[in-house]
Amino acid sequence: MVIATLDLYVKRGNIQLVVQRIEPVNVLGELEKAKRLLLEKLNQEGELERTRQRIPAVPKHIAIVTGAGSAALSDMHRLIDNRWPGLRRTVIGVLVQGPRAPQEIVRGLAVTRALANAEVAKHRNQPPVDLVILGRGGGSPEDLWAFNLEPVARAILASPVPVVSAVGHESDVLVSDLVADLRASTPSDAIERVVPSRNEIEFLLDEMDERLKVASQRQLIDCRQKITVLHSRLRVAPLAGLNRAKGEMMRIASRIERATRQSLNIQSNILARCEASLAAVHPQRVLERGYSMTQTAEGSVLSSVDGLQTGQDIILHFADGSADAQIIKTQKTEGTT
Repeated sequence: MVIATLDLYVKRGNIQLVVQRIEPVNVLGELEKAKRLLLEKLNQEGELERTRQRIPAVPKHIAIVTGAGSAALSDMHRLIDNRWPGLRRTVIGVLVQGPRAPQEIVRGLAVTRALANAEVAKHRNQPPVDLVILGRGGGSPEDLWAFNLEPVARAILASPVPVVSAVGHESDVLVSDLVADLRASTPSDAIERVVPSRNEIEFLLDEMDERLKVASQRQLIDCRQKITVLHSRLRVAPLAGLNRAKGEMMRIASRIERATRQSLNIQSNILARCEASLAAVHPQRVLERGYSMTQTAEGSVLSSVDGLQTGQDIILHFADGSADAQIIKTQKTEGTT
């Protein structure tokens, strides 16, 4: 098998192949055979048909396992900031291709399991990880092969929280895709599927609130109309039927009032839970708990030390204001990027 790029020289009409590498044809065949055997093994164990973990409606803390400084990571950060600014995320940088990639990916997923532990999260004074995205951009089948290996599949299956496999392109179907709780065609697609748009949710809550008010008013109007009708019937009913009509009126009024109150309570509880979820992850609440948000002088949100330089001007946002600062020294935390 020859892996090459096509080079066209228009003026002369010449076409040439620039060979990158040459491999025996049976190498890919052997890899595919190993992949098929692994899938048969997982299928016999029932892992491919197991019940998937539910993706949280609004994640509170996402762990991203991918190549440090990769284009895929930049795209995911950009989309998260656009859809839900301030959403907490932890990046575990790993090698995503080459001989060491499988053990690196397994290590990264082990870190996410620790971050999902409530006691560890409490010690770190942060919410536990409730969603993991395992991703990398496209490449050749050999470049993506680490995601077809059993250690990586087992590490995904061992996750206590949902794992999204976002590797390669739409046409790439890997073992990690088949054992994960959700398969995304690309890393960007993963963010669009698991991170909701804050603006859309706020609009939906406002719409629900308005519908609740309209429905409540309609039910109260209906209740008054029915009571008015019953009063009218009582005034013209024979004396012998007075008590019966009055009892019927009381029963109907009671049922209407009870049904209205129950409907209002249900809708109010739904709205309260939605508002509580939004409030819990609002960036202002995070700031009020003693955290701060850091931006560059141009306004970009900083979530990693990778983009900082000594002497760079930054802005620190607190719950009650902001402060200008300058970078003197940077230092990475072990196990994260």
